Amino acid sequence: MANVLNVPDKTFTREEVKKHNTEDSTWFIIDSVVYDVSEFLDAHPGGEAVLRQVGGKDATSAFYNLHRHEVLIKYNDLAIGTIKGEKQSIITPRPGDLSPVPYAEPLWLTPQFRSPYFNDSHRSLQKAIRKFTDEVLAPEALEKERTGELISQDLIDKMSKAGILHMRMGPGKHLHGVNLLDGAVKGEEFDYFHDMIMAQEQVRVACRGFQDGNMAGMVIGLTCILNYGDKNPALKKRITEEVFSGKKKICLAITEAFAGSDVAGLRTTATKTPDGRHYIVNGTKKWITNGVFSDYFVTGVKTDKGLSVLVIERGEGVETKPIKTSYSPAAGTTYITFDNVKVPVENLLGEENKGIYVILSNFNHERWMMACATIRYMRLVVEESLKWAHQRLVFGKRLIDQPVIRQKLAKMIALCEAHQSWLETITYQMNHMPYSEQAKHLGGPIALLKMSCTRAAHEIADESVQIWGGRGLTQTGMGRVIENFNRGYKFDAILGGAEEVLGDLGVRQAMKFMPKAVL
Repeated sequence: MANVLNVPDKTFTREEVKKHNTEDSTWFIIDSVVYDVSEFLDAHPGGEAVLRQVGGKDATSAFYNLHRHEVLIKYNDLAIGTIKGEKQSIITPRPGDLSPVPYAEPLWLTPQFRSPYFNDSHRSLQKAIRKFTDEVLAPEALEKERTGELISQDLIDKMSKAGILHMRMGPGKHLHGVNLLDGAVKGEEFDYFHDMIMAQEQVRVACRGFQDGNMAGMVIGLTCILNYGDKNPALKKRITEEVFSGKKKICLAITEAFAGSDVAGLRTTATKTPDGRHYIVNGTKKWITNGVFSDYFVTGVKTDKGLSVLVIERGEGVETKPIKTSYSPAAGTTYITFDNVKVPVENLLGEENKGIYVILSNFNHERWMMACATIRYMRLVVEESLKWAHQRLVFGKRLIDQPVIRQKLAKMIALCEAHQSWLETITYQMNHMPYSEQAKHLGGPIALLKMSCTRAAHEIADESVQIWGGRGLTQTGMGRVIENFNRGYKFDAILGGAEEVLGDLGVRQAMKFMPKAVL
């Protein structure tokens, strides 16, 4: 349940507050709370004059027309009491709370609604990861998104200890016997709905660059080792233990300047030495997430008769450089050069010249995860826009009182709810379909879901900026979430397969099962 601000017990009358509008004393009221900003005037980012204009007055409407509620939490020490006989009406969420704003939570988390997909273990995990996200993840995410610095080892260690790194990899034996967020869920019970919850809850920090910087390379890179590392059990054990402990980092290095969605066009080569004991790797990789801080690179290479996948350790001949993109450098986006890198043949994943199967095996879960994240960020934009429309006054009335704004919100809500429902339907199939069947039947639907939800994100980004105006283009302040979404949603339309490629894949897979049906 939501709280109110914790302020001193002292009370004042409105008449008393009115007297504090002098050169030496400036008080005002926000939601029945009295603030003394006399010593804060010079420090106010918006200048002294703005505060003096509301001195001695109720500044509630003026404040919420310019500031997020979290500003009051940050400067709570300026509160000196409340107005006698009045109570605060604006809620202050506690870490872990659900939002009471309509459509701010998926329907399964909304008390009035029911779902056949989620049980007590899902709800337990959701509560635990939301609290962790609010208390531990969000503060660093906001700071690193702003500064562009990489994720801290301290946060990685905390996530490792909580079993979050393990859960990010989805269901599997790697979770068995692991303490997951102090027992929120048993590893043996963990399914794809738990996986979806983990993906969606961590998106709520609204930091698209940091979102990828937060070990996204592990999520798409370690999968290959878990699924195809059995030929070298010692290597698999060493790497998984090092990565899950947070001591070492890993990334997936497939994309090149020459080949993105066209994986078959890779030019990085791996040539066997005459004694057959090593590969010599030469080439470059581009736009590799987390590459700048990774110790291991799961790398797509051309061998003599096809594609292969090697685990390359950082060392002699491996050089990484950061790439500047439109989202935060906190993502750790990287250009990698391999210059005569010597790699033991034992580091081959899967079979030589059949690495395409290793690469393709990764795509369904990666694209599904991206859909989870995009849809949840869409919902966050809906929540922010609903709040803003209720508090922003324009031409003497709230934005929400304008039919054109309600129409935009209706479109945004409908897109969000439709894609969440589609996501849950596919997730249910993942829970009840063996991997071989998933590869056969779900590759197309997952590709279409990702394509469709990034198209929806485009619409929601566009409509939300129109609702927010200039604030939706400003990296700080009221519209921070909207600006971050608008600047970052296109990454999901490109990474993991471009929309056009995925749409074509979805239709081509359907064609394989097309009967000789005619009109």
